Amino acid sequence: MRFALVGDHTDGLDMARALTASGRHELRLYSGPAAGLQHLQRLGLTPRSVGDLESLLVDPQLDAVIVAGSPTVRAAQLRRALQSECHVLCVHPADPSPDIAYEAAMIQADVGRVLLPLLPMTLHLGLKRLKELPLTSRMLELEIWSTEEVLLEIAVAGHKSSLPCWDVLRFVGGEIAEVFVLSSVAELGEGRPVVVSGRFLSGSLFQATYLPNQAESRWRLTLVTATGRATLAFAQGWPGSAQLTHTDEQGESRTESYDAVNPWTALVERFEQAVEAAAGKKPQPGMLAQECLTKAPTLLGWQDELRCLELDDAARRSAERGRSSTLDFQESTEEASFKGTMTLVGCSLIWLTLLVLILSAWIPWLAWFIVPVMGVFLLLQALRWVVPQGDPATKKKKDVV
Repeated sequence: MRFALVGDHTDGLDMARALTASGRHELRLYSGPAAGLQHLQRLGLTPRSVGDLESLLVDPQLDAVIVAGSPTVRAAQLRRALQSECHVLCVHPADPSPDIAYEAAMIQADVGRVLLPLLPMTLHLGLKRLKELPLTSRMLELEIWSTEEVLLEIAVAGHKSSLPCWDVLRFVGGEIAEVFVLSSVAELGEGRPVVVSGRFLSGSLFQATYLPNQAESRWRLTLVTATGRATLAFAQGWPGSAQLTHTDEQGESRTESYDAVNPWTALVERFEQAVEAAAGKKPQPGMLAQECLTKAPTLLGWQDELRCLELDDAARRSAERGRSSTLDFQESTEEASFKGTMTLVGCSLIWLTLLVLILSAWIPWLAWFIVPVMGVFLLLQALRWVVPQGDPATKKKKDVV
C-alpha cells in the first residue's frame, strides 16, 4: 500500500516508520515542515516532498494518508483526506471539539474507507492480559508521571489541551458515565498536576492522576478487586518494559513480565485488518462504523476517538465549573435525525391544531383542515420504514446522577 504523511507530529512519524518497516507499505509523499522531512531521511525514508495537501491528494496512486499536522490545521486536513476517498490514520486528538469526529465518522460512512486514530496503547499485550484476568473490578487507578508535560497539546498557544489514556480506561472499565476533574486552576494549565475521578456505566469507579515535571517517568494501572490489586507497571514510563502483578482467585501471587516493544507495530496490524475488512463492504451512508474498544469484538475504531474527545470536553466543563460532568452519548445517524425532525413536526402540528380549533369558532370551515393535516403527518411517519435502522448498541445512553 502506498501512503502519504501530512505534518510532522511525533506519532505520525512513528506510524510512518512502522508502516514502512513492515515491508508491506511504501511512504510515497510527504507534506509538512522541513524538520519532519529531515527526520524521515535520518530513518532512511525518502518520500517525495510536495508543497501542500491538495498537491499530495491528487496523486492517483495514493492509498492512505497519515494526518499529523499541527493542532490548528489537523481537523481541516482530516476532513480533506477523507473526502479524497483514501484510508486515513489520524493523530490524537483530532480536534479539541468532538464535532469534527462526528463529521469525520459520517464522511467515512459515505466513502467506505478506513478511519483510525493513532491510539496504540490498548494493543499492548500486558494491557490485554490485565483486562482478561478473571477478577471483578471495583475500581481502576491510573497514575502517570512524566519528566515533561503529561497533557496533550498543552504547549500550543490558544489551543485546548487533552487528557491522555481515556482509551485505556474505557478498554478496561467500559464506557464512562461521569467525570470530575480536580485542578489548582479552572483551566488545565502547563506544569500543574491533575486528578480525574469518575464512574463507569457498569457502576465501578476510577481515578487518574497526572503528574508533570517529575524526576522520573512512570506509568501504572491498577485494578482493585475483592482479592487484592492487579497492577500493570511501566517502571521507566510508556512504552518500556512492563510487569503485571496480581493475586489470583486462590490467593496466590502472580507476576508476568513484558519486554519493551514498538507499540506502533500492533497498530499497523490493526490497520491492515481494518483495510481487509473494508474491502469486502460497500459504503453505508448514515451508518457509522461500530468497531470500538468497549464492544465485542474489542477492536480499536473511530468511535474511540469520538469518545475520547467527548470525555475531554466533559473534563474541561468539570474543571471550569468545579463539579462533576455526566456524559450523554449522542447518535449521529439518519435514524436519530429522523426522530428529532418528527418530534419537532409533531409538536408544531399540535399547536397548529389548537390554533385552528380556536379560529374555527369564528370561521367554522377551518376545522376541516385538521383531518388532512393529521393525514400528512401520518404519511410522514411511513417514511420511518425507509430510514436505515441503527445498531442497537449505538442507541443513546444517558446516565442520570
